[in-house]
Amino acid sequence: MKNEHMLSRRGFCLCCIGAAGFAATGGWLSPREAYAEARGLVSLIKDSAAKSAITTHKLRNGITILEGSGGNIAVLGGKDGLVMVDAGISVSQKQMAKVLSDISPDPVSHLINTHWHFDHADGNPWIGSDGAKIIAHENTRKHLSQVQRVEDWDYNFLPLARSGVPQHVFSKEHTLKLNGNTLDLKYYGPAHTDGDIYVMFGEADVLHAGDTYWNGIYPFIDHSTGGSIDGMIAAAELNLAASNDKTIIIPGHGNPVSNRAELREFRDMLVAIRENVAKLKRQGRSLDETVEAKPTAAFDGKWGQFVIDPAFFTRLVYAGV
Repeated sequence: MKNEHMLSRRGFCLCCIGAAGFAATGGWLSPREAYAEARGLVSLIKDSAAKSAITTHKLRNGITILEGSGGNIAVLGGKDGLVMVDAGISVSQKQMAKVLSDISPDPVSHLINTHWHFDHADGNPWIGSDGAKIIAHENTRKHLSQVQRVEDWDYNFLPLARSGVPQHVFSKEHTLKLNGNTLDLKYYGPAHTDGDIYVMFGEADVLHAGDTYWNGIYPFIDHSTGGSIDGMIAAAELNLAASNDKTIIIPGHGNPVSNRAELREFRDMLVAIRENVAKLKRQGRSLDETVEAKPTAAFDGKWGQFVIDPAFFTRLVYAGV
């Protein structure tokens, strides 16, 4: 059981490495990658991010998605300076700086963290050291300011440098007017973590949902910092309520340009698997017995073929029902 869980955690890490790199190696680790994994799963992700290219996807109203350094990043350009949603991983600084300068010669004036996880906030210090105003939910600042353990990654994260800790926090909602857009920031309540927020670019009708939405793949749920399957479902409902059929939706992971129909399919998958797992648990099935019953089987063909395998996702759901 322990080995199965470890393999699943490695699968999660490959999400951050990217599909192209995984496909190119056929899923096998090179000697250097194997050594990196021996040093720790988070180190493996960072090693990959250090050499990964950053892919850009231009949306509308001056918004660009950056893909390749941890989670999907949104950048809004304009007269008020660059506005970023999430910062990726610090070892990508060289590639990120080049892409940002291609978007605009202006510095980053504002950085918004959707949550605290390192693949979204590890780049905070280098961006913050250049004067960017960092904004997040109050729980995100708490996690970034102290040693924080994630059991499912078997890793203790150290506090960020002072320049990377959000100086401006809120508890429920916050609004910014920058570069011709009204940015509405809203707290979900505990979902993927206990500090998740969304960012809605009002005039552009673009919604960044952070890690409350994983497009086409089973999501990670961080029980160590307040995440749960019920919270993920509630967040999906909130994302649906905040969007319409013309809204461009940016997920934290997976294909970075999404829409309401794909989001609804994600919500429906979460609801169905939660009910399947809860029914087995009510029957008195143990965790291993529930995994063996394959409650995700109807969805594995689409959602379980890339990163978090069906067994690990079942375990994450079981812990929350």
